[in-house]
Amino acid sequence: MENSIETKLKHVHNLLAKGEFITAMETYLHDEVELREANGKPKVGKAYCVKFEDDFIKNDLEEFIGYEVGNYAVNGNHTFYDAVMTLKLKDGSIMVSEQTVATEWKDGKIYRERYYHA
Repeated sequence: MENSIETKLKHVHNLLAKGEFITAMETYLHDEVELREANGKPKVGKAYCVKFEDDFIKNDLEEFIGYEVGNYAVNGNHTFYDAVMTLKLKDGSIMVSEQTVATEWKDGKIYRERYYHA
C-alpha cells in the first residue's frame, strides 16, 4: 500500500540520509506535532519545530556528514528505529548522535516523536 506508514517512514529516512531535514519536517510533521529530545521538554507545533530546526541549520551547522538508519520496526501507528547522525558544527566540532527514535503517527503524519540519545 503506497500510503502505508512503512512507506512514509522509508521516505523520511531517505530525506534524512540526504540531509533534507526541513523537507522531511514540512512533508511529514503533523500540525500539532510534539518532538522531544530524551527527557527534555517537548517542542510543540509544526511551525515551531521547523523554525527551530532551520535556525539550528543556519546558525550552527557547517556541514552535513551523514545520517544512517539501522534497524526499524512498524507496529500499527507506531514506528521505532535506530540511527547515527554525524554533523560538523560551525565551531569546528564533529557531533555524532546515536539515537533511537520512537514515533506515533496520526493521519499519516508524525504526531509524537521522541529521540533517545547515546
